[in-house]
Amino acid sequence: MRPAEQPRPRVLAILAALAFASAAPAQEKPPASTDLKPYTETIAGTDLKFEMLPIPGGTFTMGSAPGETKRKDDEGPTFTATVGPFWMGKCEVTWDEFDEYAFSKDIKRKQRENVDPAKLPATERAADAVTRSTKPYADMTFGFGSRGNPAICMTHHAAMEYCRWLSAKTGKTYRLPTEAEWEFAARGGASTAYSFGDDAGALGEYAWFVENAEKPMPVGKKKPNPYGLHDIHGNVMEWCLDLYQPNAYASFAKAGGAAKGPVVLPTAKEYPYVARGGSWDDDPDKLRSAAREASNPEWSVQDPQRPQSIWWHTDATNVGFRVVRPVQEQENLKGIRSPVVKGKGSR
Repeated sequence: MRPAEQPRPRVLAILAALAFASAAPAQEKPPASTDLKPYTETIAGTDLKFEMLPIPGGTFTMGSAPGETKRKDDEGPTFTATVGPFWMGKCEVTWDEFDEYAFSKDIKRKQRENVDPAKLPATERAADAVTRSTKPYADMTFGFGSRGNPAICMTHHAAMEYCRWLSAKTGKTYRLPTEAEWEFAARGGASTAYSFGDDAGALGEYAWFVENAEKPMPVGKKKPNPYGLHDIHGNVMEWCLDLYQPNAYASFAKAGGAAKGPVVLPTAKEYPYVARGGSWDDDPDKLRSAAREASNPEWSVQDPQRPQSIWWHTDATNVGFRVVRPVQEQENLKGIRSPVVKGKGSR
C-alpha cells in the first residue's frame, strides 16, 4: 500500500477493536439472584464435568477468637467481613481437569483432528491464546495418582492462569476465591473451629489428614460441609487469591464497620500467597476454618531450574485449589490475572 493510502490511526484502532471483539468471548451477563442454583460445568471438547454449588454470601466474623485451640496470631484480630453471593466448586480441581490446560491437551486434540482455528468459536480461540505451563522436570503427581485426584504442586500463578483459561473457554468468570470468600464458604454458617463444630475427634468423617491418609486422596469421598463442599477441610490446601500478609486482619479491623469484599491483591511477587484448609499431611489444627498458611521458597526446594519455575512447586504435594464464580464481580477483581512474569518478579 502506498503511503497516501494508509489508514488513519483512528481507523486502525477501530479495525483492531473489531478484530478483538470477534476473537474474544462475550462478556458474561451477571445472572439474576434467582438463578443461584447448583449447576454442572462441562469443559468444551471433552467429557469432563465439575459441579458448582451456590454460596449465598453475607456478613460474618472472619478470623478466630483468642480462645480457639491452637490459634495463631495471623488469624486475628477478628473483624466483620461481607462477601457477595457466588458459586464454588463442590470439589477441588482434579488432574483430569487441570491436565487439559497445563499440558495443552485441548490444543493437541484439535491439531490431531486437523481443526481449522479460524472456524473455532470465540471462546475456544480465546482459551487457546492463554499461556500454558512449562513442562515440569518431574512427574508432578509423584505417583500419588491422577484420575479423580486433586491436582497438586501448581504455583499460585499457575492456578490463576488455569482460572483465566477456564473463564475464556466457558465465557463465565472463574477465579480463585478470596480469603474471605473461602472462609465464609468453609464455615458454612458456623462460628466454630470446623464447619461441623469444635471437636477435632470428628474430623475423620469430613477430612483426609495426617491421621488417616498418607497421600492426596480422590475428591468427594468424605462428608461435605453445610454448603455441600467436599474436602474443604483437609486433602489438599487450597490456594486463595490473596497475597499473604500476617497483619492483614488488623488493617481491615482498623477501618471500622464491615469490610466489603476484603482482599489483598496479588502482585508480581512469587511468594507469599495464602493457602487454606490444611491437607492430608497436616495435624487437625491446620484444618480449622480460620487457619492460614503462606507459601514460601521451600515449596520449590527440589526444582533444579534457575530461575525456578513460576508454574510448579516441586515440594508442594499437599497444595491444590478449587474455583469460584461470582454472581457479580467486585470492581477491584474485574479482569484480574496473575502479574507474575518469569525472571521479572521478586521471590
